[in-house]
Amino acid sequence: MSAPLAALRASDWNRRDFCRGLACSLAAPLAAAEKRRPNIVYVLADDLGWGDLDCYNPDSAVPTPFANRFAEQGVRFTDMHSPSSVCTPTRYGILTGRYCWRTRLKQGVLQGYSPSLIEPGRLTVPGMLKQQGYYTAGVGKWHLGLGNREKTDYTQPLRPGPLDMGFDYYFGIPSSLDFEPYLYFENDRPVEQPTATTKGSTQPPRGVFWRPGAIAPHFQFPEVLPTLTDEAVSIIRERGRSPRQPFFLYFALSAPHTPWVPVRPFLGRSKAGLYGDFVAQVDDTFGRVARALDEAGLSDNTLVVFTSDNGAHWTPEDKAAWPHRANANWRGMKADIWDAGHRIPFLARWPGKIKPRTVSNQLGCLTDLMGTAADIAGFKLPDNAGEDSYDLLPALLGRARSPIREAVVHHSNLGMFSIRERNWKLELGLGSGGFSDPAHLDPSPGGPEGQLYDLAKDPTESDNVYQQHPDVVARLSGLLDRYRQQGYSRAMR
Repeated sequence: MSAPLAALRASDWNRRDFCRGLACSLAAPLAAAEKRRPNIVYVLADDLGWGDLDCYNPDSAVPTPFANRFAEQGVRFTDMHSPSSVCTPTRYGILTGRYCWRTRLKQGVLQGYSPSLIEPGRLTVPGMLKQQGYYTAGVGKWHLGLGNREKTDYTQPLRPGPLDMGFDYYFGIPSSLDFEPYLYFENDRPVEQPTATTKGSTQPPRGVFWRPGAIAPHFQFPEVLPTLTDEAVSIIRERGRSPRQPFFLYFALSAPHTPWVPVRPFLGRSKAGLYGDFVAQVDDTFGRVARALDEAGLSDNTLVVFTSDNGAHWTPEDKAAWPHRANANWRGMKADIWDAGHRIPFLARWPGKIKPRTVSNQLGCLTDLMGTAADIAGFKLPDNAGEDSYDLLPALLGRARSPIREAVVHHSNLGMFSIRERNWKLELGLGSGGFSDPAHLDPSPGGPEGQLYDLAKDPTESDNVYQQHPDVVARLSGLLDRYRQQGYSRAMR
């Protein structure tokens, strides 16, 4: 953290400690009275691909020793997916257990001045855990809108915001690191107002990109990931001093999303340019979190998840320039309906509960955090919450003997739908629906109107069998229609 930023935050330090201490003191009697529950730490990388980590892709051009070691200590999921192939909808799904296409945001993402997306009164993962006596903290990229005005006014309290969504404390940035305004906010106010202006960065090298606009005078892009990491580590250390109260930490990294701005120790660390170097820094960031848990004596009673919000934005030009496949051999990239858009790394560790060096082939979705956390915390979800969230705890613990999920619905950047059931994947349109060319194709006379792939035989989605299996198309289309019309996809008790 820069000295000016540290000075700016010093004036709020006592207020922050008071708020954290108050939350602890209020919840401590409840925590002491109940059976000790595990902490939950959820580390969400931004645009990290399935093929970026060595433990998924032995040919990765990026060293990721901390993720590799973590995979050895727990379980690695091979068929985990984000509900959307871009960030805002996925983050909504993670925190609410509900597909974002059920909201006003039908496609695309929010920006830095967008109003709050999560509906007032909707139960969230931190809100649920808070009811169960957890201290709830968030750090990092929010990207779910702030305030209730058409355009967020950063001179006013940022409500509704994270504090209204169940977090006791939040420190982060409003949206992606390439969307203005560029600033840090703490709870419901900016640390420093965005009174300066940046011209943006749109020139080479590839990936060093951010849009022009308002910026806080002391905001520095390369310092964001280290600053957020320092904050997450600080919260973990504080929790180590209050071990009797369980806590939930949602750490949403700003990287390796653009701008690719790795700091000096990581420059040249990979063989995949600035992007690969930034991924190496992300791996080190995760290692710092894991080490902080160890040093605070919290690891043995903590479920830690490391995952990504969608696939990597790794283009054909990037593939030609570097010997690296950020999305391994899955078709497409970030924003696409094809698997590279939403098939993501997912590692979990819980000593004494999750068997080390295990692999799960269960079909899962990031919306499943709510259902899983509810099981862990002993909370019965009402029918109007976590509508698309399944309980993956049996898969984490290696006890699942059959598929947990009936299906997963995917959504591309341009609003194309897909539904996956076991080996079948139906895509309701032609083209990628996202960043890959062609994004959209009109059906040719007599040709297929959509795409159907048997992933057991064709994992790279190369052979469209839409016309050969009209019964599968009809069945999966009907299932998707039912999910849409009834307002939920999980099995209601």
